Amino acid sequence: MATSPCSSSGVSSSSSSGLGADAGLEIRTRSVEQTLVPLVSQITTLINHKDKPKRSDKTLQAIQRVGQAVNLAVGRFVTVGEAIANENHELKEEMSVACIEARRAGETIAQLTDVASLDHPESDSHITIFTDKTGVVKAARLLLSSVTKVLVLADRIVIKQIITSRNKVLATMELLEKVSSFQEFVQIFSQFGNEMVEFAHLTGDRQNDLKDEKKKARMAASRAVLEKCTMMLLTASKTCLRHPDCESARINKDGVFHRMRLALEQVVEIVTDSRPNGENEIAPISIYSGIKEFKNKVEGLRENLYFLSKENLSTMLEVILEHTEDFTDSAYTSHEHREHILELSKQAKMELEQLVSVWMQAQNQKTKDLMEDLEVAILKTCQCMNELKREVHSAATSLAADLLKYHTDHTVLKALKITGVEGNLEAVAEYTCKLSEQKEQLVEMCRLLRHVSGTEPLEITCIHAEDTFQVTGPQIISAAETLALHPSSKIAKENLEVFCEAWESQLSDMSLLLREINDVFEGRRGEKRVYLSLPRPGKHNANLKALKPVKLDTEEQAKIAKLGLELHLLTSDVDSETEKWEDQENEIVQHGQGMSSMAYSMYLFTRGEGLLKTTQDLFHQAEIFATEGTKLASALHALSDQVRDDDKPLLLLEAEKLISMCKQLQITAKVSAQGKSATFTKVDACILKTRNVMTLLCQLLPLCCKLLRKNKAGNGCLKPAPPWKEDRIQTGTNARTSEGRVDTFGIKSLENHVTNMTFLESK
Repeated sequence: MATSPCSSSGVSSSSSSGLGADAGLEIRTRSVEQTLVPLVSQITTLINHKDKPKRSDKTLQAIQRVGQAVNLAVGRFVTVGEAIANENHELKEEMSVACIEARRAGETIAQLTDVASLDHPESDSHITIFTDKTGVVKAARLLLSSVTKVLVLADRIVIKQIITSRNKVLATMELLEKVSSFQEFVQIFSQFGNEMVEFAHLTGDRQNDLKDEKKKARMAASRAVLEKCTMMLLTASKTCLRHPDCESARINKDGVFHRMRLALEQVVEIVTDSRPNGENEIAPISIYSGIKEFKNKVEGLRENLYFLSKENLSTMLEVILEHTEDFTDSAYTSHEHREHILELSKQAKMELEQLVSVWMQAQNQKTKDLMEDLEVAILKTCQCMNELKREVHSAATSLAADLLKYHTDHTVLKALKITGVEGNLEAVAEYTCKLSEQKEQLVEMCRLLRHVSGTEPLEITCIHAEDTFQVTGPQIISAAETLALHPSSKIAKENLEVFCEAWESQLSDMSLLLREINDVFEGRRGEKRVYLSLPRPGKHNANLKALKPVKLDTEEQAKIAKLGLELHLLTSDVDSETEKWEDQENEIVQHGQGMSSMAYSMYLFTRGEGLLKTTQDLFHQAEIFATEGTKLASALHALSDQVRDDDKPLLLLEAEKLISMCKQLQITAKVSAQGKSATFTKVDACILKTRNVMTLLCQLLPLCCKLLRKNKAGNGCLKPAPPWKEDRIQTGTNARTSEGRVDTFGIKSLENHVTNMTFLESK
């Protein structure tokens, strides 16, 4: 299916000053949204100054500085946008128009804020922010709208890159399906592996950047399928090549290719926000979400007796009770749970009848007694629904706990491996029947858990788990049959092992998922842990089992808060120092900005915010931060060759200090930590060492700036700006993005230009 990347459309945000971005644009990623935040904030501050009656010279000068800073920053921003336009012809016209609008709006704001030299700006014939309120608001709106368009257009280039990468993977998969020799297969699979790593990095970045938690969960599920299927594809294809006439081997291989294609297609649907043939996505309805919506409607009667009909409320309850039949009809629901659910369903109908009766009376005659009766009816109805929710939750989670405990020893899988190697077709057939029964139990478990999962991301994870058991079960059976037919085949044995590992891995994931569902139900947690993501850049391995993600709890965050705050203040100091440099393209400045950006993300981690979600994310970021510091030390060595002899020793001494501190940080980040206490100690040490590096950086930047001015050798350290090439794909890590991720198309460069507009704080 040919998919267009042109799917980014809409901003619904607005400010108290009446500023609103273009209603035809929708922001779907955090990077674009966060880029606009400082611009909206500073322009709002600027607009708000117009209504202040007292205008001192200091205020007038500050307003003029803001206007000039906006104009300069927008000019730099537009230059980047125009460079992107020149390298992406299909977006050139739209991007150019948006850039022209942004430049024009920036210049208008600069003109309207040119008030510092005016003694009485109101009486002067010169049009200013004080005399043309409509003009400045119009210019601000145009600026926000055009900057947003540039960002969204740049984001479309990122989407295009993901689609291009997907297409490359699909093309190579077609070649892999048709190969007839091992030599040819090995060559093509090597290319396929590299393409999958690239695709994993691109989609991983996108997953982190998505605002919609539901889409993030769908992306995580698709990427988990691709991760596991990559190894399956290798062994299934090799088995087919070794046994070309074996029907079960062919079925096994075809199943893997089909599942990978579906996952690749879903990724593109998510990033383009489209569905095949234009069909709308049908959201799964769970009992939990149905009860939540029903209770909201019932409780809404306290405020408004007329906002919905009794038929509407009755229909909502009917839908909920229809879904409870998934529990009462299930062969795996205990007799006790079934009876309780049926009793509560009957009670819910009675409570609603009583509620509707009092409600109708209250609509005709709003007396105090009737309103009290209505309140009682509302409370009793909601209490009944809470009890029903608790009962279905108990039924689903107790079944899941029992099944996961029962299947934890993987008896059937072990038996299939043994009987397969023995070539015992009869025994294999017997155990495949038992595996099919186990599959049906686990699929039913996933369906029931979905009803009580509590959040949309967890619902999606339940659906993903159901699909995995549904597909992997038959694949294990075909792999076992192949081994039984060829018991001496090492590759057939390896193939069965891989599919059994995928089954075991999914059972392990279910234990995490069950814990998450219980946490949500008990109010301990509102977000889904990301335990389905692919390994991080540089760590990609089809056999690699993901580390269990760990987050800091509230107590740990409190302990580390002071250290995090110190890190935050240091990032502000570094940013202030880098802004003083006339040449923002200087290599030292770029490394400093990259390190500051990463240190800020580590500070956000101490608050439980930002894109670093787990301790493993933090340690990975610390490694990249240290690597960037080492690169900065190299730039300092290069600078030392250009400064005078009497200045060189000091610079080299500071560079050696930096190298030593970065090495210490890298060692700390790489040391293994087992257990909660050891992990927290490692987190504390990483942030402490990062703070020490940032302290040194605060001393280094002014020193280097001074030496450059003194020696007039700034050009010697210049690094050319990177070309805006669409095919500039980096599979390594680039630490100059805010989260240490690959900056391929300049979305982060655009972000940096806007984020650096640090103009004027509200007074």
